[in-house]
Amino acid sequence: MFLQNALDFLPILLKGAVVTVQVTAGSFLLSSIIGLVLALMMVSKVRAISMFAIGLVNVIRGLPIIVQLFYIYFVLPDFGIQLTAFQAGVIGLGIAYSAYQAENFRAGIQAIHQGQIEAAESLGMRGAMVMRRVVLPQAFRIALPPYGNTLVMMLKDSSLVSTITVAEMTRAGQLIASSTFENMTVYTLVALLYLALSLPLGYGLRRLEARIGKRGKA
Repeated sequence: MFLQNALDFLPILLKGAVVTVQVTAGSFLLSSIIGLVLALMMVSKVRAISMFAIGLVNVIRGLPIIVQLFYIYFVLPDFGIQLTAFQAGVIGLGIAYSAYQAENFRAGIQAIHQGQIEAAESLGMRGAMVMRRVVLPQAFRIALPPYGNTLVMMLKDSSLVSTITVAEMTRAGQLIASSTFENMTVYTLVALLYLALSLPLGYGLRRLEARIGKRGKA
């Protein structure tokens, strides 16, 4: 019975898995862009800019992700901003995780020894060039472990967008379970599919970290 139900439900859940990957990829890219901008603002020598960025990061981190999703999907239409559930999910998850990405990048940037920056400046490099050619490449290598961990967390937390009707894997499982009452079969499959996505991803990230670490020591 379990095997037959699994074969019946799996195609629907796999379609949901595709949406899960799309939500994760889109929100991860968005969070990386916003996070990098916030990190650069946080390390700015202009106090007003750094304080604004730090305050914004604290506000984002202080709000539950599900509240941010609800606000974007249900409240923004009151201001004339209409978004699909998928768009709201990607934007909401991306903004929520941008605060954590900002801290990842900030820690990497601040880990760079000041002497390297001064040496680059002595060669005639200016601020933007120093950041692009000296600081950011090393900062990314330092920030890679928490950066990769954030990606795995976002893959799992993408299930939260089911609360605003995005038809990702968890939502697909809920719909199947509510119509068939085969809760054990459905949620066992959902759990296995999440593991099938997250475990190889985690392994790949560890391999990438090891490879970049060896290059850094070479």
